[in-house]
Amino acid sequence: TRLSALDYPTERREFLFELEQSDGGTHHALASQRLGPGMRIVTVPPGTVRTKPRALNYALDFARGDIIGIYDAEDAPDRDQLRRVAEAFAHAAPDVACLQGRLDFYNTRQNWLTRAFTLDYAAWFRVFLPGLARLGFAIPLGGTTLFLRRAALEQLGRWDAHNVTEDADLGIRLARHGYRTELIDTTTQEEAASRLGPWIRQRSRWLKGYALTYGVHMRRPGRLLAQLGLRRFLGFQIMFLGTLTLFICTPLFWTFWLLPFGLPNPAFATLPDSVRIGAIALFLTCEAVALLSYALALSGTRHRRLWVWIPTMHIYFALAVMAAYRGLSQIFLRPFFWEKTAHGLVPARPATPHPAAPRHPAAAASQTRG
Repeated sequence: TRLSALDYPTERREFLFELEQSDGGTHHALASQRLGPGMRIVTVPPGTVRTKPRALNYALDFARGDIIGIYDAEDAPDRDQLRRVAEAFAHAAPDVACLQGRLDFYNTRQNWLTRAFTLDYAAWFRVFLPGLARLGFAIPLGGTTLFLRRAALEQLGRWDAHNVTEDADLGIRLARHGYRTELIDTTTQEEAASRLGPWIRQRSRWLKGYALTYGVHMRRPGRLLAQLGLRRFLGFQIMFLGTLTLFICTPLFWTFWLLPFGLPNPAFATLPDSVRIGAIALFLTCEAVALLSYALALSGTRHRRLWVWIPTMHIYFALAVMAAYRGLSQIFLRPFFWEKTAHGLVPARPATPHPAAPRHPAAAASQTRG
């Protein structure tokens, strides 16, 4: 229903619904719908890995378009999104191979976790990604609302079927081959994970994928440096190694909270006062910058009232640390296992009016997995 509502000539678009052969729930949900013009179901046969990039590689052979876009099962894109993408590509430089849109959530007010998740996404898509783009760094892509020139995608050998964050990996590979990604002013609303278990499993997969991506691209660091250049090579280290190190070392950083209150910290007991004071100042500055980033991300959006929840992001970050350790442990136990996230837990219609919202509720409220 949402895809049919997109404002784009019917004869110049096609939609492929990619389903695993064993995904009976989503097969049943689609069977109860009447597919519109240009809509087809592509069933991915069983394989040794069951990941999203493997499904994308398989379905690409069935697609006929010059521009390949990706949506998740529960997405609600802006109604004019495809027109914006086509116009942006028509005016973009030849080396612009990818356009990345913003992601937001339509179930923000469901509970505290969805509010914190919304803050997280707002900071990522409205502050950090634009900042990375302005610095000229390679952009780790999102898994949905990204649009690619097919020719460039084919040149890169498509997606890495064994990577559980194929989007971030693809963003780096595009940069290594001289292509650029630009951000586009359009938004897709999704359903935020609203329960702790699914949220931790989803975040574990993301961080495990970051570790896999870092390991793959750093197999030959000299070649990576030559392809990216010094600036983007350092940016890659900050984004991937910095993110992983941050989560691994966070329990140590938590002990910094003892310092502002004059409590003893064994890790700093033998250090000079000047070093301790500098550590306190740096720690408080980082905390202030993080909180300011969340506040900045909310300005001018429909989520402005979420600012009262910003202090609780410390709890949210603690949950992310748990997910990080779980994801890193899977590197050794189940490196290519893709933990799917259940959707359809809230009404199909977005909670607030949105251009991409369907005019009529979906005929079936079956849970889908994407």
